[in-house]
Amino acid sequence: MVKNHIIKFTIKAPWKLKDVVGKPTSRSFWRDNGIGKFAISHRISSGDSVASLAVKYSVQVMDIKRLNNMMSDHGIYSRDRLLIPISNADLLLDCTCYIEMDTHAKREVAVLYLEGRPDCKPRPFLNKDNATSDEGKRRIIDSLRRSMQVDDGTAQYYLSISNGDPRAALTEFSSDLRWERQAGLT
Repeated sequence: MVKNHIIKFTIKAPWKLKDVVGKPTSRSFWRDNGIGKFAISHRISSGDSVASLAVKYSVQVMDIKRLNNMMSDHGIYSRDRLLIPISNADLLLDCTCYIEMDTHAKREVAVLYLEGRPDCKPRPFLNKDNATSDEGKRRIIDSLRRSMQVDDGTAQYYLSISNGDPRAALTEFSSDLRWERQAGLT
């Protein structure tokens, strides 16, 4: 308990944070308490692009891609959120950061939520048990919708003709787009 308090103090004090919530999985997390340990959580909404977020938060596109472990700009459509590097340390003043392991970025970060707090509801990983549940199906549809950049109905259609296989749905969608281009329909 005392050790946790001391460790949290080593990261809270230099950045004048109100609080740090959560415990890192690795003790080495606290060794480097530079600004690179912090990130803003940005919920992806329609119309977002990596370039527009870079402008909005005054950071470089490559920094966003690097922090989120993205190879291309299209990676944004398969995620609920992006981590945005913090370029201005003043954003941290009197704020609460949450230590989180981001599954897409595959890294542990101290996350700042500009809109307040993280979702309290845990998000289960997609597996065979919840893939058949309504929530699991909804997550698959949402992921396909973002990946294909289409509406829910179109995503549902491609999922249904591929017998519930998301990869096959994406393949079928790509095949249809190719056909439309070759036929001169787009």
